[in-house]
Amino acid sequence: MQRCSDVLIIGGGIIGLAIALELRWRGADVTLITRRFSEAATHAAAGMLAPQAEQLSGAMLELCVQSRDRYAEWTQKLEALTGMETGYWPCGILAPLYQAELSDLDATVAQELADERIWCDRAQLETLQPGLSEAAIASWWYPQDGQVDNRALAKALWSAVQSAGVTICEGVEVSAWQTQGRAIAHVETSIGQLQAKHYILATGAWSQDLLPIPVTPRKGQMLSVQAPVSEPLPLQRVLFGNEIYIVPRQDGRIVLGATSENVGFTPGNTPAGMDQLLQAAMRLVPALQDYSIQEFWWGFRPATPDELPILGASPYDNLTLATGHYRNGILLAPITAKLIADWVHENTVDPLLEYFHWSRFAIAQT
Repeated sequence: MQRCSDVLIIGGGIIGLAIALELRWRGADVTLITRRFSEAATHAAAGMLAPQAEQLSGAMLELCVQSRDRYAEWTQKLEALTGMETGYWPCGILAPLYQAELSDLDATVAQELADERIWCDRAQLETLQPGLSEAAIASWWYPQDGQVDNRALAKALWSAVQSAGVTICEGVEVSAWQTQGRAIAHVETSIGQLQAKHYILATGAWSQDLLPIPVTPRKGQMLSVQAPVSEPLPLQRVLFGNEIYIVPRQDGRIVLGATSENVGFTPGNTPAGMDQLLQAAMRLVPALQDYSIQEFWWGFRPATPDELPILGASPYDNLTLATGHYRNGILLAPITAKLIADWVHENTVDPLLEYFHWSRFAIAQT
């Protein structure tokens, strides 16, 4: 049996990487194991930082706002450490509305968001973002929301984790863990048995492989188009609609997403999925019909029954959970890293974690 470190993190997506880096910054001896870095849901996201535009509420809204507000400093630190760009862009988010949607506004959520969003009529919408369909007659404007280039961020995090001295074991499969009472004794892996003082589960949509928690894959299909390089950027804001989100990058690439499908781990893009996204995108921004298609892809988001993450305590004393982030893994990376590092390294429990405790679901301890 190999004793690897004080903390063993299982999962190499943005959540696992962010936690590993935060713990290392605090002086912990950390090992991270992952099957394939390129398979993480991190690579299949759009990188929206949209707690307001998502119309979240309660503890989830508070958690997401705290994380969004950490992004500028967090990405600046990553960029300074690695010399790599993260694509952080506090460009604001517009949520355009069609006539039929005006009657569906949620008054409760509207009150919670009252201080951080602005109502725009058609003229104001046109000023903030020209070129939208005339059918978009109004919009909510969320000036504090924004975006990050998730792929660039993942590469920068990977580089930062390596340079910080985290031991990374890529290409490693975890098959099971052995328990002793209320503790994890060791994990069984494709490179043998590994043992640590503390374990962190951050395997996203694959979490049920190791623990019977209700985290299931929710497939999301996406694509990108390329704006003509000879023209100014046609979109300067993220557009967030009920059927589509459109995320413009500063290099002219425009990301369109995303479907949400309960199809297990069924891979691949489908004609129906691509058509759904393209039709919704062209309805909102007609000019997109003439842009060249750049790329198709898909990923598996880790969804829970209430679509909220599972953070903190587990059925085992030396196992911490950081999974189930669903559509908000990119957004929640900085705050998840802080809260989990506080929990594991400082033995400090933020009151917010109570709302994301595993015990809200019926989980059988094995």
